[in-house]
This record gives sequence, C-alpha cells and structure tokens, in this order.
Amino acid sequence: MLCAEMPQKAPIRYNCTYGSRGPMKPTASQRSVSPQRRFSRRDFLKVSAILGFDTLLLGIAGFGYITRIEPTWVDVRHVSLRLPRLPRAFSGWRMAQLSDIHIGPWMTLQRVRELFEMAVSETPDALALTGDFVLTYGWRNLSYQDELGELAGLLAEYTRRMPVFAVLGNHDHWYNAAQVRGALEAGGVQVLSNAVSVLERGDARFYVAGIDDAYEGKDNLDAVLSQLPPQAGAILLSHVPDFADRSAATGRFDLQMSGHSHGGQVVLPFVGPPVLPKWGQKYVSGLYRVEGMFQYTNRGVGMTFPAVRFNCRPEITVFTLESGETD
Repeated sequence: MLCAEMPQKAPIRYNCTYGSRGPMKPTASQRSVSPQRRFSRRDFLKVSAILGFDTLLLGIAGFGYITRIEPTWVDVRHVSLRLPRLPRAFSGWRMAQLSDIHIGPWMTLQRVRELFEMAVSETPDALALTGDFVLTYGWRNLSYQDELGELAGLLAEYTRRMPVFAVLGNHDHWYNAAQVRGALEAGGVQVLSNAVSVLERGDARFYVAGIDDAYEGKDNLDAVLSQLPPQAGAILLSHVPDFADRSAATGRFDLQMSGHSHGGQVVLPFVGPPVLPKWGQKYVSGLYRVEGMFQYTNRGVGMTFPAVRFNCRPEITVFTLESGETD
C-alpha cells in the first residue's frame, strides 16, 4: 500500500521588525532618515529676539549693580601695622579712616550718618577724615551751605566721644575751602591744614599731622616739619596719596593716610582702573611701603561723576597700631 504524500507546510515568515518577544528596533539600514531642517530667517529672528532680551535684562541688572548695589556695599577693612616710633603706651591704638564723602546728589546726610555709625561701631580711639567732603567742579554753581550746617551738627555727636582729625581735598577747595573748614570746626573737628596735633597717654606722646591739599598747591611740608619735635613719631594725613614720595623722603612719618583716587572707582578685570586722577596714579589703593614709611590709600565712601562703582567697593579702614619700640 502506497503511503499518501504528506502535505508540505508553508514556510514560516518572520516580520523583520518583530521577534518572539515583541517589536524590535529597525536596523540602521532600515531607518528612514528625514532631511535636515534648514535654519530659516524666522528662526534667526526668534533667536535674535531672545538673545536681545537676555542682553537687555543683563544690562539692566548690571546697571542696577554699579549704581545701587556696589556703591552701598561698604568694605570695612582692618589693617594692623607696627610703627617703629609709636610709644608702647599707644600699642593697640585704633584709628578709623573715612575719605571722599562727597556730599551731593547721591550722598545724602542720612547716608553720611550711616557711614559714621559703621565706623564708630568698630570702637576706634579716633577718626581720620581725609578730604573731599563735598562734590563739585569749578564750572558748577552749587551751594552746600545747608548741608554743611547739618554736617557740623552730625560731626558734633562724634567729636564729643573721640578726637576727629581732618584735612581738606581738591573738591573742598574748588567749592569753598573756608566754608568747608568752618563747618568741620563748628562740629569740633581738628582741621590740620599744614598743622600738627599731639596725642598723650601718661607721659607718652604721639603726633597726628595734616598737609593741606597738594593738588591745589596748598601744601606746606616745611611748616608741618617745624611743628614736630625731633625724633618724634607721627602719622600724616594727606588727601592725595602720591604726596607719599615727598613725605617719606623726610624720614619723619611712620604712616601716611590718604584718599582721593577712589581706588579708580571702576576697576576692569585684568586691566585695572581706566581713569585715575592727578596725584592719585601711583599709590592707587591699599597698603604700600615707601622707603621707611607705610602709605595707605583708602578707596573712599562717595563717588564723583559718573556715580558708579564696579569691582571697587567703598571703604572704611580701621587701623590698629602696635609699638615697634625696642629697649
């Protein structure tokens, strides 16, 4: 008996995109590649608008920073120095320095009060004010008579508590030196215009001298030296820092405190200050050693035009002085 021919089964076909466990990813050769979308003019305008808006926001934020934030972000800097001729009785003596207040449209008397409160909160033994109390230029017809009257009353609150010494700056002379000096003296401030004041602790004496503004040619160093006893130690207040070359050459001062430069007011990274004033181009900011004398340039608390600060915060300096006397 012949066996019947077994029917053939149809071949099993597998879909290339499916396996026994479900769908499989197509191979690279099977993927369809869509053509790249071109960057259209409309896309360009959208991106430009976004970038422009971001730039505007950054500009607004930056302008707010340089006009409102940094100018009020005061750096209270502590500096400790050992002075060779400071008597031992004065070791630990502290003096706070404010400079370049520039009373004017931006610097109100309320702001001035806040700055003085910051300074005295550091418990100094004395205050040094190194010039430029007002903001003015020779071609501006400004009057600060009322403001200076208020300043005198404010200063009187502090001169009752500690000695306050001052020198005048170029802006004070450009405005009215006699009026500025009168307001300071009415407030009890010792204005050291080419003059010397003596500090006493027991039998020990130390001297604070002041030179009038060299920018305006009002300085008289010989007059200051004639008031200093031989071999006496002294601090010199000079509005302009570059006077340090002259004062250090005398060998009579252990420290000069100055302002004037505002530290540049704007300091560009990797570049430095793009603009510096005459008599403030060598000792711009901070501590220097000039021959045997320390020179310190305070960045000031006020501003001149334009009223901005960048990378150059306003500064109050608190000096702690130690005696360098040896047996």
